[in-house]
Amino acid sequence: MKNTSFFILGILFIGSISCSSDDENITEPITLSEIEINDLKVLREEEKLARDVYVYAYNLYGNNIFINISQSEQQHMDKILVLLKKYRIEDPVIPNYGEFTNQTLQGLYNDLTTQCDISLLEALKVGATIEDLDIKDIEDFESRTNKTDILNTYDKLKCGSRNHMRSYYSQLENNDVTYSSQFISESYLTTIIDSSNEKCGN
Repeated sequence: MKNTSFFILGILFIGSISCSSDDENITEPITLSEIEINDLKVLREEEKLARDVYVYAYNLYGNNIFINISQSEQQHMDKILVLLKKYRIEDPVIPNYGEFTNQTLQGLYNDLTTQCDISLLEALKVGATIEDLDIKDIEDFESRTNKTDILNTYDKLKCGSRNHMRSYYSQLENNDVTYSSQFISESYLTTIIDSSNEKCGN
């Protein structure tokens, strides 16, 4: 009987050590600053803006550049959504095309689609403008976080935007139109245009 009691006490003692050890290994979830959260939410909708405008332009003119890059923008949206889910951030995206939670982006969408209505060349300028803005915003967002996973995603998205810029710039150049940067520096734009398409990873 005594042996049984000692055996039970031994199990309880070992269990208590095990529980204590588990408790010590529990780490607090990583939290983001309000700025980091806002940047992710803005970028999620900014990538939606690009996708939606390009689909709009494709429906107007049937130029494959718009539908091809819109598919890439959907992938960019998906990458940001992974981060939103990881950090338990509410997704701001409205499912309907052309509708945005962020009213600044809503106004921008309205303005850019109105410009697209003018002509195919204006729609191509819109494409270059969006990629120009995207690169600038991502660089700003990069400066406001030190989270490796977020920085890796930003880097891939920025790489994709540089490739998109090359595509739009080339189409405009083929039509004797030169795009001038509006958000990034002219020297940075020249560096992008003078270099080959990049492999941006998954």
